[in-house]
Amino acid sequence: MANNFVEIYDTTLRDGSQGEGVSFTVAAKLRIAQKLDQFGVDYIEGGWPGSNPRDMAFFEEVQQLDLKHAKIVAFGSTRRASLTAAEDPQLKLLLEANTQVVTIFGKSWLLHVKEILRTTPEENLKMIEDSVAFLKSEGKKVIYDAEHFFDGYIDDPKYALETLKAAQRGGASNLSLCDTNGGRLVEEVKVIVSEVKSELINISIGVHCHNDSGLGVAVSLAGIQSGAKLIQGTINGIGERNGNANLTSIIPNLVLKMNCSLRCQESLKDIRALSLFVDEMSNQSSDSKAPFVGISSFAHKGGVHADAAAKVKRSYEHIEPELVGNKTRVLVSDMSGRSSIIMKAKEIGLDLDPQSPELKDFLGSLKEMEYKGYAYEAADASLKLLLNKYLKDGQNHLKNLKDHPCHSEMLNLLKFSKIRKK
Repeated sequence: MANNFVEIYDTTLRDGSQGEGVSFTVAAKLRIAQKLDQFGVDYIEGGWPGSNPRDMAFFEEVQQLDLKHAKIVAFGSTRRASLTAAEDPQLKLLLEANTQVVTIFGKSWLLHVKEILRTTPEENLKMIEDSVAFLKSEGKKVIYDAEHFFDGYIDDPKYALETLKAAQRGGASNLSLCDTNGGRLVEEVKVIVSEVKSELINISIGVHCHNDSGLGVAVSLAGIQSGAKLIQGTINGIGERNGNANLTSIIPNLVLKMNCSLRCQESLKDIRALSLFVDEMSNQSSDSKAPFVGISSFAHKGGVHADAAAKVKRSYEHIEPELVGNKTRVLVSDMSGRSSIIMKAKEIGLDLDPQSPELKDFLGSLKEMEYKGYAYEAADASLKLLLNKYLKDGQNHLKNLKDHPCHSEMLNLLKFSKIRKK
C-alpha cells in the first residue's frame, strides 16, 4: 500500500449525533451506513453500545447489511478504576455489539485523571493497557482514542506519551490523538504529532479533532502532514458544540491538494450527494457556503469574476467543480455585466449574441429592477422572462412558456416592468 495512504474513519453516527438538533432513527443510521460504505470510507463508528437502546438496535441490524468496504466500529471507554477489564459491564457490551473493530477512549490529561476520574496516574495507565489487552484477547482490532491528548501533552508531555505506550503495550492497532476541546492551533498539532511519531515509530497514528476554534479541518490536515495515517471526522462536520472536523472538506483536500491515496477517492464526484443525503437524514438544512459541496462554492456574482471565469475557469475556481459533484453557477444581479448575462442565459437555455444592442437595454432594465427591490439571483424563470422581453423572438419564447407553473406570475412581472419603463 502506498506510503501516502490515509484511512478515513467516519464518526457521523456516533460523535455527529451529539450535535444540537441532530437525531438519527435506527433506519436513518442504517441508510447512512450503506451510503458511507458505497462511498468507500474505511471505518464507520456506529455508536456506543449500552448508552441507549437505539445504538444497540443499530449494531444488531447492521449485521444484516452487505457492506463492501467499511468496517463497523463500536465505541466505548476504558474499564472503571474499581474493576478488572473482564468484569467491566461496558466492555462486555462492546463485545456484544459483535463488530470486528472496537474504539475505546482513555485519559491523556492529568487534569482529567485526577479531577474527573479521581484516580491515580498509575491506575489510569493500567486501565488503558488492561482494557485494550482484554478486547484484543477477544479477537477485536482496537483503535485507541487518546482523549484530550494535545491539552494533556502541553500540560505534561511525558505522561501523555506514557498513556499512548500503555495502549500500544495492550495491542492497539492505531493511536488516535484527540483535540477533544477543539482549541489547539495548527502549528501545535503539527509539532506534537511529529514528536509522537518520533517516539512511537512502529504503530499507526491518527487524529480526531473538533472545530471549536474553526480549525477542525486545518488541524486534522496538519496531523496528516506530520505523519498521521488515519483521520476521524463527520460528514458536514456535525457534532457536539461547534462540530467535528468536516470530512466533506478533509477528503477533497487530501485527494486534490495533498496527493494522498484514499480508498474512497474514486467516489469523490459523489461527495456532494453524500453531503446532501446526510443533511436530509439528520433533518438539517444544507450549508450553501460549505467548501467544495455547498451550492455557493462555485457561484460567481461579480461581473469581473464571471467574465474571468468564462474565459479561464481556474482563474476564479480553485478546483474543477465536477470533481466533487458540484458545478459552476452564475448569479445575476445589479452587479452583473455582459459576460454574466451571457453565461447565465446559456445556463437557462438561451443563446445570446454578445454584440446584441438589446443586451445593453436588458442590463439597464435589470439594474433598475434590482434597485426597486426585485432579486433575480434565485429566480431563473423570472430572469428568463425579462430576457425574452429584449430578444427579437421574445414572443415565441413567451408562447413556449405558457405551460410553466409560474406563467401567470411571470406575465404580471413582465407587465409591471413595462409599466415601470414607461
